[in-house]
Amino acid sequence: MKIYAEITGWGKCLPPAIMTNDDLATFLDTSDEWIRTRTGIEERRVSHVGTSHLATVAARNALAAADLDPNELDLIIVGTCTADEIIPNVASAVQRDIGAKYAAAFDLNAACSSFLYGMHYATQAIRTGVHKKVLIIGAERLTRILDWTQRESAVLFGDGAGAMVLEATTEEVGLLASHVTCDADARDVLALEFGMSFDRFGFDGIMPFNFVGQEIFKRAVKGMSLAVEKVFAETGLTTADIDSLIPHQANKRLIDFLAKMCHVPEEKTVINIQKYGNTSSATLPIAFCEAVEQGIVKPGDTIVSAVFGGGLTCGAGIIRWGQRVTPKRDNTMQLPSNGQSALDLILPLHLQTKAAWEKRGE
Repeated sequence: MKIYAEITGWGKCLPPAIMTNDDLATFLDTSDEWIRTRTGIEERRVSHVGTSHLATVAARNALAAADLDPNELDLIIVGTCTADEIIPNVASAVQRDIGAKYAAAFDLNAACSSFLYGMHYATQAIRTGVHKKVLIIGAERLTRILDWTQRESAVLFGDGAGAMVLEATTEEVGLLASHVTCDADARDVLALEFGMSFDRFGFDGIMPFNFVGQEIFKRAVKGMSLAVEKVFAETGLTTADIDSLIPHQANKRLIDFLAKMCHVPEEKTVINIQKYGNTSSATLPIAFCEAVEQGIVKPGDTIVSAVFGGGLTCGAGIIRWGQRVTPKRDNTMQLPSNGQSALDLILPLHLQTKAAWEKRGE
């Protein structure tokens, strides 16, 4: 008897503070038109709490949608590249805060590809019988690591979290096929020079963020195209079998390219980059949540997803949704505001980095 991994719960967490393009233009040499025409982004969220807190709210919402007791979970995977600490991991904080006493917990960092990577390995773990109920989370607080003096990268990213519960089933649903890979020859075109090799004693307040946009776009197109072709070949499905496209939300032009390649019309392509920017590992689960909420995903639908991220990691998957598209319990828990606006949270970071660059003489 073949085992599959059904998506039984879904939830998200979006910080209340909204940073618009016009807000960015108050301290960066940019404009709403410049950002929208190049990226499709109109606004993004800025979190006043850490990644583990965002992840926990998303997790609670996903568990509510599945009506699952946290103690039934046997594995928690958190995809993130913005962990609160190097040690311990974010997943252990989530395990503690939701009360999942019996779950193994670890973080996975494939940058923006992390959630699909997590889904890929969680599905395999369920199919082999090693695990039965798995919580996967994509959570990021990217606004804390950006150089807010650099227009090209600062305008692209936002904070947020999304989560799914996967449960073992004999129904042919969930992630039917997936392919993940890495184009490591280009790992330096998207990189943040901060880690164990970082000289913390010589730190002058600047965290250089390498972002070579054109090279990233070119390699992302190639990598995602090949990954999509592989999952179609593995399943024997064609673009005619696809009901919707839910891709990584990095750039509107890239999403449009994927939709054209998969022959998915605009009304069946999930695009929310205009509201949240690129939330890295959180983009995919947030987009899935909204697609279900808006009725884009219907019972039994077949969905194609594709992702890419720093590394350069890449992947694609074909997902068949189950018969339930409504949460069993309310899954709309939100993060309360602390009274600060997005500008209140970001302007100090901008000023600190600007002063650091000036001190360096650059």
